[in-house]
Amino acid sequence: MPTLPVFNTNKEEVSQIELSEAVFGAEVREWLFYDAVRYQLAKRRAGTHAVKSRSQVSGGGRKPHRQKGTGRARAGTTRAVHWRGGGVVHGPQVRSHAHKMNKKARRAALVSALSRRCEEGSLTILENFQMETPKTKEFITVMGRFEWKNVLVITGDDNQKGDSLFKSAQNIDKVTILPAEGLNVYDILKHQNLVLTKGALDAVMTRLG
Repeated sequence: MPTLPVFNTNKEEVSQIELSEAVFGAEVREWLFYDAVRYQLAKRRAGTHAVKSRSQVSGGGRKPHRQKGTGRARAGTTRAVHWRGGGVVHGPQVRSHAHKMNKKARRAALVSALSRRCEEGSLTILENFQMETPKTKEFITVMGRFEWKNVLVITGDDNQKGDSLFKSAQNIDKVTILPAEGLNVYDILKHQNLVLTKGALDAVMTRLG
């Protein structure tokens, strides 16, 4: 069972905590990462792209010129796909981009991502991470203490100043703040460091344990 130190924002160790072997010490199934990221990014797409086909473009009901005798190619409508202002052939239509991924596979991918960060030593547990007012400078100071360059911070219900924390970090490159219920494979893999508050850790253990 993995055991990690719990720090405050001054990087002082305040306690030790035992993590669930099933969540943070599981076998890392790398082959699930591709499917999980593909599933997640595909679901983000709205799929509202659409163009008008020949039948949907307005106009074109009248034959533009007589069939013979003009020297021009025969034409029955001005809305044919090769005419300016005509319809688009084989263009994109409204559709869902979602891919199917089983619930057990999604859970296994998330557990594998958490176990990978724990195995690498890239997981940090904080007793709490609160800011009374939005202060980007203070957030950068905390990042410097822990030597975070690219970090995902997961907060829990214990963070009553979540808005201030988010505002403090929103203008910092390569920093993402998410609530515990928003923890996902894509953001874990995207960031080199993962930070969980104790409240977030409890929520994650409840969700996956």
